[in-house]
Amino acid sequence: MPLRPPLTVWPLDGIPEITAGTDLVDVIARAGGSELAGGDILVVTSKIVSKAEDRFVVADDREDAITAETVRVVASRTFPNGATTRIVENRLGVVSAAAGVDASNTPEGTVLLLPVDPDASARAIAAGLRERLGIEVGVIVSDTLGRAWREGQTDHAIGAGGVHVFEDLRGATDAEGRPLVVTMPCVADELAAATDLVKGKAARLPVAVVRGRADLVGPLDLPGARSIVRPLERDMFRLGADEAYAEGFAAGEASARDAVADAFQSGP
Repeated sequence: MPLRPPLTVWPLDGIPEITAGTDLVDVIARAGGSELAGGDILVVTSKIVSKAEDRFVVADDREDAITAETVRVVASRTFPNGATTRIVENRLGVVSAAAGVDASNTPEGTVLLLPVDPDASARAIAAGLRERLGIEVGVIVSDTLGRAWREGQTDHAIGAGGVHVFEDLRGATDAEGRPLVVTMPCVADELAAATDLVKGKAARLPVAVVRGRADLVGPLDLPGARSIVRPLERDMFRLGADEAYAEGFAAGEASARDAVADAFQSGP
């Protein structure tokens, strides 16, 4: 098997502070136009997409905003200091802490919500850059999430436009000739995490470029990052341990009450 070309990842310098209504296509094209080439993939931090789309909401209490964005509570823990962490599914289907509601670097009394449709945002940026620069590029919108079973956080793809989000290797063979049955790397998440190494969290470098995986760039109508979200019916860990125990205990109690009621009605 031939070696893959080297993977090059770098941040775009010169991205200004983003405000509501900022034209991200124009900003990115000005910052990286001469550097970009066909097959490049740009990873854009969701925060600047949200700012450009004016996703600020007035919220004296961030917890109220989290509740409004929550579709399903997966797990909740209250700590000795009184602080509560909620792991929830938000309206985008993403399971994360605090539903993606961001209160950092926002005007006093406001919070920033995730984009309404990150896939649509990514497609719009990709389409704009393709038209502006005359080259075929892909775009990923990323956000920082925790991971089950592991400490720390890493960036994941929550939006994608013109990029294959999976590399489906099922049906191929490994180096020893054995068939690959379930191997399907989520390359969109891998690319998002790789660019976080050069963007950093406090360097004000919200856009990075990946070069070397032009094979992943394709039509704008490719499935977006929403296709990464595992359907609930296939999720083996849809609840936290305490929540699953409480749900099972409540179901057992209800079953026992029904059994007693049936026995009482049946008589001796």
